[in-house]
Amino acid sequence: MSNELSRREVLRQAVAGALGLGALGASPLLAGTNPLAPQATQFAARAKRVILFFMPGGVSHVDSFDPKPALRRDHGKEVGKDRILTGSLWGSQRYGESGLEISDLFPYTGQCADDLCLIRSMHGDKGDHFEATLSMHSGAMAGTLPGVGAWVSYGLGTENANLPSHVVFAEKLPYAGSQAWDSNFLPAYHQGTRITPGAEPIANLNPDPALARYQSRELELLGRMNARHRDARPGDGVLDARMYSFEAAVGLQKTAPQVFDLADESEETFKLYGIDRNDTKSFAWQCLVARRMSERGVRFIELIDKGASGNWDAHSKMQSYDKLAKNVDRGMGALITDLKQRGLLDETLIVWCTEFGRTPSAKKDAADGRDHYKDAFTCWLAGGGVKGGMAYGATDEHGIKIVENPVHIHDFHATILHLLGFNHTKLTYFFSGRDFRLTGLAGKVVTDILA
Repeated sequence: MSNELSRREVLRQAVAGALGLGALGASPLLAGTNPLAPQATQFAARAKRVILFFMPGGVSHVDSFDPKPALRRDHGKEVGKDRILTGSLWGSQRYGESGLEISDLFPYTGQCADDLCLIRSMHGDKGDHFEATLSMHSGAMAGTLPGVGAWVSYGLGTENANLPSHVVFAEKLPYAGSQAWDSNFLPAYHQGTRITPGAEPIANLNPDPALARYQSRELELLGRMNARHRDARPGDGVLDARMYSFEAAVGLQKTAPQVFDLADESEETFKLYGIDRNDTKSFAWQCLVARRMSERGVRFIELIDKGASGNWDAHSKMQSYDKLAKNVDRGMGALITDLKQRGLLDETLIVWCTEFGRTPSAKKDAADGRDHYKDAFTCWLAGGGVKGGMAYGATDEHGIKIVENPVHIHDFHATILHLLGFNHTKLTYFFSGRDFRLTGLAGKVVTDILA
């Protein structure tokens, strides 16, 4: 009988709490403490935020941002047992005052050449999709560590408590899935919030109208109960993050619909991005929403164009690049142009990257494709304190070997953090007995590309 009364008492208190009849004390998180409050940088930052384009599958550098006329000239020449050089299917041209040479696959991005810093001497450690995806995001050669977006969130906090500090547009999961934007041992509120392009970009964002009026009281009760549980388990970062997520969700319900509602955008803007007002899914739509998020204080925005299939992994049928490039090119060019017109490009670092490059050669019996190639590929940066209209580093005339200024993924990450105001060796988190950092035990800032 006493046990039954105890259960009844618990239920009675819960109902009283939900209806606001008890004197409930909200948890510190629900009372207004924001674990994502803006943080001071270690020195003056050039950029306030990052927008990162990630192209799964491994984009061929010699067919995109490191064209090689000599490769076309020597097409079919033998380079080792059963392998031949394979020239690009596409031509290239020089753009802007800088004269940067870019493939005809990317005419809209090419029009922004004077704002681009092409790093043509990238190299990594992994030639496998899964590991290379993790490496490009977290610098890890093995295992899973926090991604660059989580580190940026950890270092900077957010400028808008009603929006996540770290978001990822991903209609389909890339290789390694959500591990690419996981926070791992960093507090869980630094992990990326996935945006799924379509009619409902954030699932369950709108509350059930029949229950909406009870929401604030339910959250107050939940906050008290969670606070008691947390106090009994000090240091439980996952619980803290879950508590914060409920508070943040309330602000998100109010703010996110405004971000996705494009009614206030001009016809000129829609024309620039090449979309109509009914679009809620295209890559260009994602780019436009990313601009709106950046204006509203989101620190790190990643756009992933394809998932673990149907991507840039062209072991055969290189012609697939026509459709893949067309899918992303106009949106990327429009975003750079849009930010520049609004005076936001100087404080927004645009990053374009992929898993690795692709071989400038192919097997004789499979000459319509290219294999994985980690030893040389291209990534690029724009805005946010980098020099525009330049190519840094170089590969040989066929795109096989780096011959000038190699840049490892750790160097790439160190440079991104530097532009955000952080010494990559000092942005650390103590876990499992030692200090971890994004760049592991390596990495140097590529100072020659800094404006």
